[in-house]
Amino acid sequence: MRRKISKAVAIGGLVIGGGAPVRVQSMLSRPAHDIAANLAQARELEGAGCEIIRAAVPDKESVALIAALKAHCGMPVVADIHFDYRLALESLAAGADKIRINPGNIGARERVKAVADACRERGAPIRIGVNAGSLEPDLLEKHGAPTPEAMAESALRHARLLEDCDFSDIVISLKSSNVERTVQAYTLLAQQCDYPLHVGVTEAGTARMGLVKSAAGIGALLLGGIGDTIRVSLTAEPAEEVRAGLDILQAVGLGRGRPNLISCPTCGRTKIDLPALAAAVEERLAGCRKEITVAVMGCAVNGPGEAREADVGLAGGDGCALLFCRGEILRKVAESEAIEALMAEIERL
Repeated sequence: MRRKISKAVAIGGLVIGGGAPVRVQSMLSRPAHDIAANLAQARELEGAGCEIIRAAVPDKESVALIAALKAHCGMPVVADIHFDYRLALESLAAGADKIRINPGNIGARERVKAVADACRERGAPIRIGVNAGSLEPDLLEKHGAPTPEAMAESALRHARLLEDCDFSDIVISLKSSNVERTVQAYTLLAQQCDYPLHVGVTEAGTARMGLVKSAAGIGALLLGGIGDTIRVSLTAEPAEEVRAGLDILQAVGLGRGRPNLISCPTCGRTKIDLPALAAAVEERLAGCRKEITVAVMGCAVNGPGEAREADVGLAGGDGCALLFCRGEILRKVAESEAIEALMAEIERL
């Protein structure tokens, strides 16, 4: 896949853009004042594969969460700030690795400059977060609606505010709950600037529909070479967002250090409990860090053939399964022994 090479921006020990791997991030959802609950959730997210964690800082007391995350969490920490620029300054002092703001809603240029200066001093980037639901009134009047053009214009306007403050370690997001509008806005902006882009569909919905919308929007952009870091926004536990993000990257060929599982939809030839078998294999592969393709196919008629490019796989029979490797049949195993035989073969790879 040919990716658009954006400017490289450092956040903590990671790089966003510049051809670096697409980073997966999520946001803590526990009350900001409940530090223990947020730390527990952060550990869960890190275990799920999250690379960057964001926390809302709604008031001065919440700044303590940033310090706690920095002390007990291995991921770069982003402070999410709205309206009160002083919270950005205090979050930076507490160790925040990045600030997410909308420069247009924190007041006068002097306040924007104060945040930019503090970020420059600490080497912390700023993410400009533009949402279709909160565009400036003059842009809505000009464009008649939160169009992709209005969203891109808003982002570039905010970027210029920071550039005028001699600050350019910028990441931009342009999110809408409308998938088509989101894709068009990011595509338009990618043609007009080289800042790294944080990609996502905002307010996407529940774990089911939100995943579908996110896969469609984020996937389309990544396949077009656009996107340097992603967040899947779900009305669900954040760990689900992380797993979904990793799966989207895997689906578009940008996954790293994880196996790719393929399985067939079954048909009248299937004489094995394929859904249960595939689900069990998927669960066993959760901790695998080999970049291999594993196939679980429904029948021996075309299983090894259709999945000949898989590194290893199973093809169901009548109470049994064929274990195969790169299209070559290795041996027949009983259905009850199929998973263990497959995992043993994976260990040998």
